[in-house]
Amino acid sequence: MPPELVDSHCHLDFPDFDGELPDIIARARAAGVTRMVTICTRLHQEPKVRTIAEGYEGVFYAAGIHPMSAAEQPLVTVDQLVAYAAHPKFVGIGETGLDYHYTAESAEIQKTSLRVHIQAAQETGLPLIIHARAADEDMATILREGFQAKPYACVMHCFSSGAELARAALDMGFYLSMSGITAFPKSQELRDIFAAAPVDRILLETDSPYLAPPPYRGKRNEPAYTAFTAKAGAAVFGMSEAEFAAQTCANFDRLFTKAAR
Repeated sequence: MPPELVDSHCHLDFPDFDGELPDIIARARAAGVTRMVTICTRLHQEPKVRTIAEGYEGVFYAAGIHPMSAAEQPLVTVDQLVAYAAHPKFVGIGETGLDYHYTAESAEIQKTSLRVHIQAAQETGLPLIIHARAADEDMATILREGFQAKPYACVMHCFSSGAELARAALDMGFYLSMSGITAFPKSQELRDIFAAAPVDRILLETDSPYLAPPPYRGKRNEPAYTAFTAKAGAAVFGMSEAEFAAQTCANFDRLFTKAAR
């Protein structure tokens, strides 16, 4: 039997998986992935994402406004996010964050949206799920300002930013999530950042259908491939795959308390 794993961030509602969800989830379970968090990035999709979570044991969900669509969507309110949090399978706030790589022109609305999500995380006690790209300085500043006002839990999803943002996040007790990028041959600098982090602050994810790890790089990703990122992560920390899998499951349980074993 493969070791138990958790895919802490995937997008099961995306068209890439249409008509295949039972097979996708069956393959995940066969690979040891017993729990998945499927992320809603546009709130008009929330009913679909919620229905997926309700339909499968071990599938949970989170919702928020992705920074790249923050300028296109109505600004979510704290009350809306708090209302979603009443659902027993709603386990996190987001994803939210800042993306200046593709959408720098909407930086100000992204910041406003991020602060709303931070407040919802503070009010609900659910972890904030952060997307950060090419915005390390602003990201660290806003996260820190919110945390100093009222502490909250957080995961830096698909972490691929710089060492300074990693340290800032870890200093606040946040978690860093490994995606398939960690297993790419040219990602040594990123592996070094993870290696400097406490292993009890590491999560695993696919971000599927994106960012498939080798040997599937360039193809559609799916939750089953968490196992390949786990193998790369175990090597980073000098642990056996079983030890690393158990550690990341324990970390997930500590952060995502509503989805804990």
